[in-house]
Amino acid sequence: MKISQHLGGKSAPSSRRRAIALFSGGLDSILAAMLVHELGVDVTLLHVQHLWSGGESARCRIEAAAERMGLPLRVVDATDEHLHVVRHPQHGYGSAINPCVDCHIFMLRIGKRVMEEAGADFVITGEVLGQRPKSQHYRALVDIAEECGLGDRLVRPLSANLLPETLPVREGWLRREDLLSIRGRGREAQVALAAKLGVTEFPQPAGGCLLTEEAYGARVLDAFAQFGRDAVDRDEFTILRIGRHFRLSDRAKLVVGRDQGENVILSRYSEGRTLIEPAEPLMGPVALVEGAPSEDELLLAASIAARYCDTGGMPKVDMVIARGGERATASVEPLQATDPRLAEWRVEDRARAARRRTDRSPDPQ
Repeated sequence: MKISQHLGGKSAPSSRRRAIALFSGGLDSILAAMLVHELGVDVTLLHVQHLWSGGESARCRIEAAAERMGLPLRVVDATDEHLHVVRHPQHGYGSAINPCVDCHIFMLRIGKRVMEEAGADFVITGEVLGQRPKSQHYRALVDIAEECGLGDRLVRPLSANLLPETLPVREGWLRREDLLSIRGRGREAQVALAAKLGVTEFPQPAGGCLLTEEAYGARVLDAFAQFGRDAVDRDEFTILRIGRHFRLSDRAKLVVGRDQGENVILSRYSEGRTLIEPAEPLMGPVALVEGAPSEDELLLAASIAARYCDTGGMPKVDMVIARGGERATASVEPLQATDPRLAEWRVEDRARAARRRTDRSPDPQ
């Protein structure tokens, strides 16, 4: 785990209580930290980086938000630890491949670790009761507080008066009447609080974590089935984000780039995989074949990749097939766009079809 620190804000008297605020840069995390800071607590923001936390651009936005808030920021790179959570969630997945409860526990355990290292008194989050169905209902919030090891040293200021009393309230570090009773998925109360606290810049709600997306979840589960959970590494999780994914057989999968940016990324991950691209002067996508494809499967992969090339109506085109320093050129017929097998091979479509078959299956007697 790598920890870096970005200094900001003003130092406070040592007699002030100190808190670590988990910080995503979203409105709720901004408000939770600002509210507790306004109540006289010395707050340090903590951002936990992982493979799905937004990368460098997100980190820049978070640093800018911390500067505007005038609060110090610590950044913890927990990518490798977090991969284990995604591969083996004790509390299972949500609608896709999202281990939301385990993610919350994981982040809070890091918050507890940083709290103890810094000699702080408690941890803050921007969680709101009822905002997310799997991880933010009452029972989940109570259980997560216990399982992460923080117990009553975890304060959720935006919904604190709807949850069990915490140590900072009992000890008088915070007054219950200064904390809030926000619940549900609406943002009216948060927007009003932002105006009261003078928070004028904050991001609008986005699409959520990539792990909650159905298509990405189908790709991850397919990769788990092919390689085994622990063999799916950073590179593979990154490839799963992009391109068109076709399951050709149990031993072979094809990934076809959709634009120049994806072509560049796929080219970077060609080591240990078979790379397919159009022979010059033909223009088209970069494609990767993973696994142990047969000769026929490589030709099939080339035909699928050729379907996305600018062929000008040519019945056959040349595609370069390269692996481990060896290159060969194959003349193939581009697969027709109307070929029904495309839907049978596309990973997301296969997953949807499997769910439909399961939904239609009679209940066992």
